[in-house]
Amino acid sequence: MKNVTDSFLFLGHWPYAGSFGFNTDILATNPINLSVVLGVLIFFGKGVCDNRKQRILDTIRNSEELRERAIEQLEKAWDLLRKAELEADQFRANGYSEIEREKLNLINSTSKILEQLENYKNETIHFEQERAINQVRQRVFQQALQEALGTLNSSLTNELHLRTISANIGIFGTMKEITN
Repeated sequence: MKNVTDSFLFLGHWPYAGSFGFNTDILATNPINLSVVLGVLIFFGKGVCDNRKQRILDTIRNSEELRERAIEQLEKAWDLLRKAELEADQFRANGYSEIEREKLNLINSTSKILEQLENYKNETIHFEQERAINQVRQRVFQQALQEALGTLNSSLTNELHLRTISANIGIFGTMKEITN
């Protein structure tokens, strides 16, 4: 250990003339060295620091502007999204109401068509019934007429025929007098 401390003491006692060495006198050397170093740094580094400072400030300003534009674009995008969602909800609601309206219209028109078809069916049935009744009436009338003609032909004699004609002529005569 003594050798280490002796070596430091030896460094502190170098001769002053003719060589380069360390000056361990703190009061004499440090303030001068520090002032020279600080002066050189201030003189030469001032431009570098100012340029660097200006570039950093410009970068910060650009970053802030980009950030503000990005925030504005984000707000616009959110507004567009909200508008799109509202429109989609309106379209959806309108679509559902339109579907319901069309469904009701279809149900109503179908029920009207069914009602018309039912009316046509009832009219057709009524027409066919009337036609069938008329056909039955005609047949009954024809049969009754044939039976009456058959009865008349079989029981009608000349004398009865003349009396019937005379009675009918008498009825026509009275009718003629009443109408005049």
